[in-house]
Amino acid sequence: MKSSKTTKIFYWIFTILLIVLMLFSAISSFMTNPDGEKMMQHIGYPISVLHLLAVGKILGVIAILVPGFPRLKEWAYAGFAYDLIGAFHAGIAAGDSVGTWSFLLVGLIFVFGSYFLYHKLKDKPVAGSTVLR
Repeated sequence: MKSSKTTKIFYWIFTILLIVLMLFSAISSFMTNPDGEKMMQHIGYPISVLHLLAVGKILGVIAILVPGFPRLKEWAYAGFAYDLIGAFHAGIAAGDSVGTWSFLLVGLIFVFGSYFLYHKLKDKPVAGSTVLR
């Protein structure tokens, strides 16, 4: 039972960090930001992509936080992983060094940490506890 409690604590740590990262990114994408526009031009994407991704991030956060709907949670985790991997690749393809975009790897740690711990909790419920679904 102790390990399940520890797993749940770590799940929420990773999940909250992931949610904060995605919400911060989504909210800042809707604000006028010359640096964001410059970055999008640098990697070769139109600024409208930022707004599309922001909406997807908000929907992903909702899918992860709302109980039930395990398939939507899977899609949300996959979407977050694709978003971060795609941004990393776009930066490298634009000629930037790996170090310039390495902060995205921290986001991937949050995604995979939350994802794997979600499944650990979902697949092995403890008597009397709520199951994350």
